[in-house]
Amino acid sequence: MNKKEVAEALEEIGLLLELAGENPFKTRAYGSAARAIERSAGDLKGLVETGELLKVKGIGDSIFAKIKQMVEQDKSSYLEELHAKVHRGLVEMIRIPGFGPKRARAVHEKLGINSLGELEYACRENRLVKLEGFGQKSQDKILAGIQFLKRHQGRFLISDALSDAERLLAVVQGCKETIRACVAGSLRRCKETVKDVDILAAVRESGPVMDAFTKAKGVETVAAKGDTKSSIVLSSGLASDLRTVSEKEYPYALAHFTGSAEHNIAMRARAQQKFGYKLNEYGLFKGDKLIDAKDEKEIFKKLDLAYIEPELRENAGEIEAAEKGKLPNLLRMEDIKGVLHVHTTASDGSDSLDEVAKAAEEAGYLYLGVTDHSKTAVYAGGLKEQDVLEQHRAIDNLNKKLKKLRILKGTESDILPDGSLDFPDKVLERFDFVVVSVHSSFNLSRAEMTKRIVKAMKNPYTSILGHPTGRLLLAREGYDVDLDELLKVAAGEGVAVELNADPHRLDLDWRYGKRAHDLGVKVAIDPDAHSAEAFSVMRYGVGIARKGWLEAGDVLNALETEALLRFFQKRRSSK
Repeated sequence: MNKKEVAEALEEIGLLLELAGENPFKTRAYGSAARAIERSAGDLKGLVETGELLKVKGIGDSIFAKIKQMVEQDKSSYLEELHAKVHRGLVEMIRIPGFGPKRARAVHEKLGINSLGELEYACRENRLVKLEGFGQKSQDKILAGIQFLKRHQGRFLISDALSDAERLLAVVQGCKETIRACVAGSLRRCKETVKDVDILAAVRESGPVMDAFTKAKGVETVAAKGDTKSSIVLSSGLASDLRTVSEKEYPYALAHFTGSAEHNIAMRARAQQKFGYKLNEYGLFKGDKLIDAKDEKEIFKKLDLAYIEPELRENAGEIEAAEKGKLPNLLRMEDIKGVLHVHTTASDGSDSLDEVAKAAEEAGYLYLGVTDHSKTAVYAGGLKEQDVLEQHRAIDNLNKKLKKLRILKGTESDILPDGSLDFPDKVLERFDFVVVSVHSSFNLSRAEMTKRIVKAMKNPYTSILGHPTGRLLLAREGYDVDLDELLKVAAGEGVAVELNADPHRLDLDWRYGKRAHDLGVKVAIDPDAHSAEAFSVMRYGVGIARKGWLEAGDVLNALETEALLRFFQKRRSSK
């Protein structure tokens, strides 16, 4: 097991211990150990073999022994024991937003509830209303949370799905019988969450490819195995299909299995009505004659359309734009010049200022915006005024040593319930830029939340509105806010709006990309990184930006350093 897997296992042990009613100090110890593992420098296997891991704060003899087994034997007997001891239904229950282990244990012990279904039934019978520590309001929230889970059941974050998909694709591509292969479906279209993974391959012979696919690492169940299609379920619960076709059929099959159903219907209608062609996954036909195409671009060309990138294939105006030659020149990863939302060990990050600067340099970025939390965020080690001064001195000293990278002084300032920021102007003016975000009081009405954020955006020191709806994909709905109004205010005030690239957020939603473009709002694609390793999430942010029709000119951190600083300064000087 690698460092990430060990940390996740330790977190899970802590959670199961809490569900089992163990001593809080014991449960927290495993969470602390998980964070210690994530922050530890060097190879985990080496740290275990030499015993150096015992010198890391938070790793005692007992936990070390469990980590050693994970690293050496790729398993945890202790975790297996806990799974056998703790009812699986309790683990399902804590997926409900705001429903923690303590509450799950309470309904289990006092009402005998062992599953999500039983909990829903109990709520509908009003059995939680008089239960100590609950009440009508809590019961209503739990029911709403269960409905949320139902809507998103069986879905996976793009990051988790893509990780599995790329591993399976490598297996397929590694077969000598494979000519070419690609991930298709909603994952290729860069949907923020997906139900399954589709892989398409052009092959000389399908049998050996199907064998390799169904025997790939992590396969838990082979649901079906055939000559042209096989279906598996991975240990993560993610389902995947592999379809094999001839090389001649491949371009058509790739287009078909990539496009959304709505896009494909519109494309077939165009082929039929405008040219008298029949279009399907097997080809483009004039009568019974196949019209050859070497790739997807040729298919679009034969239908008198500019090539439509996979991310846009949602039947959201892309076909009309392709016909008129008005498709956007979509943003690319290489257009990104720097990152603007990064946390260090000064607040709740796991890497130091020096470490994130080194990572930004190695990534080839021109600038790095350090945005540790502000003082109200006590939960995240928010910086007080004196801490800010000390960090700025450290940034100044480090900037003198750096050759290409420039570190920008930023903060992620909490938007307080009344819309004010939690640093006074005399502190805010010291920063190069200010990201403002909501981290509390999510339950305000739509009007109140909109008014709150608008007030913060009108503060002359505000540069970027962070994660504008506060959503956590598959975990929490965004707060109720008039996002269109926020975009209008952003346009009027010269404030950028963040597209948070963390795959748990991806907020701004891609469906608002066109609106931001039309209003002239700059979108900042930020990693919200709490470690140097988290810079890698930028790929998801760029993918969502592309899906939202955004070009380099729409993106704040596609600007060169001096142009970026002028943008920030213009905002302040206009006031």
